[in-house]
Amino acid sequence: MVKQQKMHVKLGDNVKVISGFDKNKTGEVIKIYRNTGKILVKGINYKFKHIKPNTDNEVGEIKQIEAPIHHSNVKLNVTES
Repeated sequence: MVKQQKMHVKLGDNVKVISGFDKNKTGEVIKIYRNTGKILVKGINYKFKHIKPNTDNEVGEIKQIEAPIHHSNVKLNVTES
């Protein structure tokens, strides 16, 4: 049994990355993985996936996907109004 992590962010929150390659970037939380303690943030942590062609008439491609980051590497982005 995997214990679910308690997180300080919710779906739809605007967060700022505080450590890692994308430090000081902001984005919106798209998805939460409670079992691993990771979150998916829009526009943050892009990875490249190389896809082989399956048939002779297809071409290979390189897809750019967003990878999840740990919830401790972000903080809530509070905007003053």
